[in-house]
Amino acid sequence: MELTLPGDKLGLVLKLGLYIFFAVLGLALFPIMLEPLAGYFIASALGTFAASAVANTLVVRIFERGALATIGMNWHPGSLRNLLLGVLGGIGAGCIVLLGPLAAGIAQLEAAPNQPASASSLLLVTILLIFGAVGEEMLFHGYAFQLLVGRIGPFATILPISLLFGMAHLGNLHVTTIGFINTCGFGLVLGYACYRSGDLWLPIGIHFGWNWMMPLFGVNLSGFTMGVTGVTMHWKVADIWSGGQYGPEGSLLTCGVVVALMVYLVKAPVFSQPIALAGPPPEERQ
Repeated sequence: MELTLPGDKLGLVLKLGLYIFFAVLGLALFPIMLEPLAGYFIASALGTFAASAVANTLVVRIFERGALATIGMNWHPGSLRNLLLGVLGGIGAGCIVLLGPLAAGIAQLEAAPNQPASASSLLLVTILLIFGAVGEEMLFHGYAFQLLVGRIGPFATILPISLLFGMAHLGNLHVTTIGFINTCGFGLVLGYACYRSGDLWLPIGIHFGWNWMMPLFGVNLSGFTMGVTGVTMHWKVADIWSGGQYGPEGSLLTCGVVVALMVYLVKAPVFSQPIALAGPPPEERQ
């Protein structure tokens, strides 16, 4: 028996397949090309950004006759609000995980050995974290994500993409089971943020805000160490609460923060617009 697919499903498979091909190819090539010039961390951030930008640009141009802005990167009247709400949410979540333990006395700030404070290093890390956040959001919540939201619905899209988001971080140094679970949880938050706002500015803001808080307090970010402020956090509790060498994303405290972020997104005055690539809902299609 010959297997055939309806035109709409065949088109969807073709679009997703080509997007995955371009993304995987870019992720394989760009970091390798950049690492000898800039080192692993810089190559990882810029390589992910380049791969996702190229993949999204190509498929949007081929199939939608549009530009990169089509995936929710357009600047609209609510863009600044969504971006700021995202940054506020990400920084607030980071403060809960970091300032809470400091206030409770279960952690303390100490001078970081061989890591003096450096304004230039902080600026460089900030720029790289911006590129990293934009790159990962385009990769996981760009063309393919938005296309699937319109075809199979938000619930069926956000859950598996969140799992892929977590799996993509399994190769990071010192990753733990709790770290994987929390990363999947952040994938849920970021996916819902994209669905709620209809753009990428809200999830980019959350992603960057959270990531930026970690090096300010001298804690690891998903296994990466970035000494920029001359301080580090010394924890007086077990790794299950601190996250150990993986950083706070590997702690039980972050499990609660993920839930709090989801509540924040539901309540926040987000500027919402339809996801352009999702098209009309399935029930409205002929």
